Amino acid sequence: MRKTILTFACILLCWIVSAQPKPIKLWANVPGMKQMPSKLYIYPAPKENNTGIAVVVCPGGSYSHTMGIAVEGFEVAEWLNSMGISAFVLKYRVGSQQYHHPAMIQDAQYAIHYVREHASEYGIDPAKVGTMGFSAGGHLVTMTGAFYKDNYIQDLGVVDNIPLKPAFVVPVYPVVSMQDSIAHKRSRRNLLSLQYNEGQRDRFSMELSIPKDMPPVFLVTAIDDPVVMYQNSVVLDQALTKAGIKHRFMLYKTGGHGYGLSETIAPEAGKWKYEFIKWLKTVIN
Repeated sequence: MRKTILTFACILLCWIVSAQPKPIKLWANVPGMKQMPSKLYIYPAPKENNTGIAVVVCPGGSYSHTMGIAVEGFEVAEWLNSMGISAFVLKYRVGSQQYHHPAMIQDAQYAIHYVREHASEYGIDPAKVGTMGFSAGGHLVTMTGAFYKDNYIQDLGVVDNIPLKPAFVVPVYPVVSMQDSIAHKRSRRNLLSLQYNEGQRDRFSMELSIPKDMPPVFLVTAIDDPVVMYQNSVVLDQALTKAGIKHRFMLYKTGGHGYGLSETIAPEAGKWKYEFIKWLKTVIN
């Protein structure tokens, strides 16, 4: 029975993926990187309501896989389009493909680079490109804001003046800490491998790595999250507050994990998307 359910789920996911825009190979035009599995699904905002805002969307999956891409990627992109926002769903390299840091942040930084490089084609304002991520993807987008000065793509041959700092960052039920007390250990293992050291553990505990010029952050989680301890978001909120970063923390009592935008699965936490749109208007002119 379990095998039948898993097979059906895989078939359903394949059908959902096939119904999406044909992705581009993210690194196809970078010499020496053409064989990377990273992909970007492009959802331009409709011309009639295009706000010029764009979001790079990073689904979750414990840095092991991106099988949540339907709920935490494609559905999010379609909803963002309905709000006049262009979306770029990133299928980044993961641990199950034998990739670890810095592969993930390289993909995320190059996705930001790609969007800004092609902004005129999609009617996007390069100054209005943000990132949004779910679960492990939430950790990844937090890195895009915190580590933008650490250019992970220049050594791969991407050398130009296109800025990598996102205009805003949206971590939803995110992995944040690598500390033993609250870490999501599977995400830590896939990001850093089993050979990580104390310095890496602290460096990638995002609550310990928030710079004074971190972009504005919209942070979402629920207390009853059974997968990633909600305290991950609490310590990130505390770090953002201490650094004086403009942010909003939506801490819901119920919602669980993996609900994406769904108000059916998460009647309370699923409403975060409406608050996000209100907040976005306060940080993007």
